[in-house]
This record gives sequence, C-alpha cells and structure tokens, in this order.
Amino acid sequence: MASGETQAAAQTQAATGVPVASGNIFSRLWNDKESRSVIFQILTVIGLFAFFAYIGTNAVANLERLGKTFSFDFLAQPASYDINQHLIEYSSQSTHLRAAMVGLINTLLVAVCGVIAASILGFIFGVLRLSHNWLINRIVYVFIEFTRNVPVLLHILLIHGIIIHSLPHPKQAINMSDRLFLSNRGFTLPKPDFQDAFLLTVIAFVVAVVGFTVYKRWAKKKQEETGHIYPVFWVGLASILGLPIVTFILSGAPIVWEVPVPGRFNLKGGMVVIPEFLALWLALTLYTSAFIAEIVRSGILAVSHGQWEASQALGMKRSRTLNLIIIPQALRVIVPPLTSQYLNLTKNSSLAIAIGYMDIVATLGGISLMQTGKEMETMMLVLAAYLVISLLISSFMNWYNSRIKLVER
Repeated sequence: MASGETQAAAQTQAATGVPVASGNIFSRLWNDKESRSVIFQILTVIGLFAFFAYIGTNAVANLERLGKTFSFDFLAQPASYDINQHLIEYSSQSTHLRAAMVGLINTLLVAVCGVIAASILGFIFGVLRLSHNWLINRIVYVFIEFTRNVPVLLHILLIHGIIIHSLPHPKQAINMSDRLFLSNRGFTLPKPDFQDAFLLTVIAFVVAVVGFTVYKRWAKKKQEETGHIYPVFWVGLASILGLPIVTFILSGAPIVWEVPVPGRFNLKGGMVVIPEFLALWLALTLYTSAFIAEIVRSGILAVSHGQWEASQALGMKRSRTLNLIIIPQALRVIVPPLTSQYLNLTKNSSLAIAIGYMDIVATLGGISLMQTGKEMETMMLVLAAYLVISLLISSFMNWYNSRIKLVER
C-alpha cells in the first residue's frame, strides 16, 4: 500500500511539476524552496556566530598565556600625554577615555570640514571641466589628473612640508591687520568669547532657516501651479544672513574677542589652527575634490543633450538651465558614487598620524595602545568608531538619494 502511494505521488509530481508533500515534516520543509532557503540562512548565521565565538575565546586564551586580561578598565586610567589640538577640556591627567573622545572629535572635525570643502570644490571643478573656455578646461583637467594619480599620503606630506618650511617663524609671522597671523606654527586668529545674549542670534538663525525652508517649498509649489519663478536664492540669502546680523547688532554685539598679540618668542592669546590640521584638511580636500569633479562631470554628461537644446529653445540662460534642469537630474547619478568619496575621505583621515595630527588613530590606537598594552581592546574601539561614522554617512546619503530619485507613476 505504501509503495503504491509513493508511486502515485511520483507520477503526480512528474505530470504537474509540483512536488507533493510526503514523508515527515523535515523532508517536507527541505523539499519546499522557501523553507530550504530560510534553513540555509539560519545555518549560515549560526556558523558565523560560532566562528566569531571561537576567534574570541581563542584570543582571550592567548592573552591569558601572555599574562594579559581582556578588559576596558584602562579607559579610566590617566592618559599621561598631551594632545596638540583639543576642542573639549583635556590635560595630561585626563583619562584614556577622554583622550579617545578628543581624538574622535578631531577626526570628525577633519571629516566634516573636508566633506564640505571637497564638495564645493568638486562641483566647481566638475562644471569648469565642461567649460567652453579652452584655457580653464585644460587647467582643471591638469589639476584633476595630477591630483588623483598621486597617493593621498604624498599630498599630505607635501602640503605639511610646505607649511612648515615655507612660512616664517612666529616672531616674523605674516601680520594681517594686527588680528590674523600666519606662521609655521599655524594660523592664529581672534578667539571669540560668546556672551549670554548671543543665544538670541542663534535663535534668529534657526528661525531664518526654518522660514526659508517653508518659503522655498511654497515658491516651488507656486512655480508648479503658475509657472512664476520667485527669487528663492536671494530671499534665502537675505533671511539667513540678514536676520541673525540684525539680531546680533540689536542685542549689543554679545561677543568679546581675544585678539592675539606678538610675544617675545611666540604669539600670545587668540586661537590657533595648527599646521597639522591645515595640511591634512587641504590635502584631503584637494584629493577628494578631484574625484568628485569627475563624478559631477559624468553626471552632467549623463543628462540628455536634448535638455540643453530644449532650454535654449525657450530662451533660458546657461546658468539657469544648469541650476534648474541639468543639476537636479544629474544628482541622481552623482549621489551614489559621491557617498563612496565621502567614506574614503573619512577613512583617509587616519593617515593624520603621519604628520602628528592627533586623531583617534594617533590617540587611542597609538599612544594609549603603547602605554597600556591593550592592542585588541584599543583596535576594537577604533574599528567600531570608524564603522559607526561610515554607517552614519551611508545612511544619510541613502536617505538623501531616496529623496531625489525619480518617482514612477
């Protein structure tokens, strides 16, 4: 009887092409395509966790043989070293955790400043690369090809060497209006001391940004309905700059400036942008802008030439066509590879250790590692920091890319 049912099931499956459930529950799950794929995924995840558990236990066992323990207690111990740039309070008596926070902030500072400057320069160079002016086109082409075909570490060392060896000593610093001084110790400028009333200026700036956002959406909606173009750029510029400036003046200019003055051997007072930061920021900005320029150029060329011809037939200016028609369409091509360049710039900032800029690699992954002997713990924290920063950048860029993508109807 059983053999007859099996033979009938086989004949039914051969005739219909659909597997017939038979046998116990495990065989039915295995014969089902979707269930089998889920089983493979579960087994894969279990295998990965088992592999990492084996690696972790093996590492801890090896550390015990060397007389070491796996712990993060060292973060509460005094760091006992100075950091040449810190945006938060820090001294040599601060903990290793505090030193790691200073290094992380320094890394974020370079990354944010580099991304902003590289984006601006990259877009400018990308547009100029398509200029009909032969001289401008060739100059930008030579810059791009030279910059992106030389390793970024050489750019960092070159610019750092130029700043250190070409600029004068602080005693002969380049004086600009007795307020700004440029020397091989960095760029010294007045240090602001914000008073309590400055909060009104900050509130005015936030209100101006929110108001401009609302106005921009309203102007776009009206343009779609009536075709009338409102001066969005000038209104935004006037509101974002004008309202805070007026508020700042009416509140009595609540900022006291500590102006640097030349001393016997060095400049006293003010705030200093150290040469290591300048060199790293300039090198990463120029290097990344060369790649962004090619991304922008390819994105613009990806837009059909008929868009240019249609706008010219309507009598639109070239700049207007670029801002309203070409760039919005090109962004859909530009943003995905642009994300990779932002990630590369952030990760390339780890080369700061070559010129002594105290980022998270130089602090936690450098001096703290050597002082405490916690190689695994410090490297895990450094890797986690870069992973979190990279994931945040990717998440933001993916969100922005989803906002500007084409919506099919």
